Amino acid sequence: MKNYLSTIILSITALITVLLVTYTYQNRHRSDDIIHVTGLGKKDFKSDLVIWSGGFDKNGKILKEASQLLQADKSVIRKYLLDKVVLENQIVFSAMDIQKDYTNIYFENGGLKEQRFDGYLLRQTVKIESNEVDKIEGISRSVTELTDRGIGFYSNQPQYYYTKLSELKIEMVAAATEDARIRAEQIAQNANAAIESLRYAKMGIFQIIAQNSNEDLSWGGTFNTSSKMKTATITMKLQFGL
Repeated sequence: MKNYLSTIILSITALITVLLVTYTYQNRHRSDDIIHVTGLGKKDFKSDLVIWSGGFDKNGKILKEASQLLQADKSVIRKYLLDKVVLENQIVFSAMDIQKDYTNIYFENGGLKEQRFDGYLLRQTVKIESNEVDKIEGISRSVTELTDRGIGFYSNQPQYYYTKLSELKIEMVAAATEDARIRAEQIAQNANAAIESLRYAKMGIFQIIAQNSNEDLSWGGTFNTSSKMKTATITMKLQFGL
């Protein structure tokens, strides 16, 4: 009886061993049955915030005289902007920058002989931040009309931004993930396989460039502010089991 039981136990043990070896052999590469895909999320959009600035200056032998001339120009510029229907609280003038102006006098051998004081140079800037992008863009181009009034005003290039980047990024991550999943399913279908659960996911660099441009992308991320019309892209790297 004991020999009979021993034989049964040994048979069961042998059978279990064979099953384990078979399972291990069949699944020895199971962890390697994964597919790597990269999905792309892309969206064109228009900036909804613009920041524009410009500057003006005046010279004068006497500080008070130069200051009065600068203040006169400031009043004209303010009225010009208000007439263009820019809101009062959007017009921000900087503090006055005051510099002494000198002319260098040289010896015949090129050495500096003396510096002659010529008066004062006063500068001031004005900045506008607004959600009325098209209107402020137009003003930045037409502001040269101030030269007809004797004001030497220089206009900087407007800087364009988007205030809903967080929502945009979430939307694009979803789009990039879906794109990656579709790619994985297509590859698996072509290989007579099927994808299983997601094993790994990593978000790539978020980029914003000008629309229809050949602007270079950067490993650290590009954030274009010189174009009103922009294109945002993001990638998602996924791994699925097969």
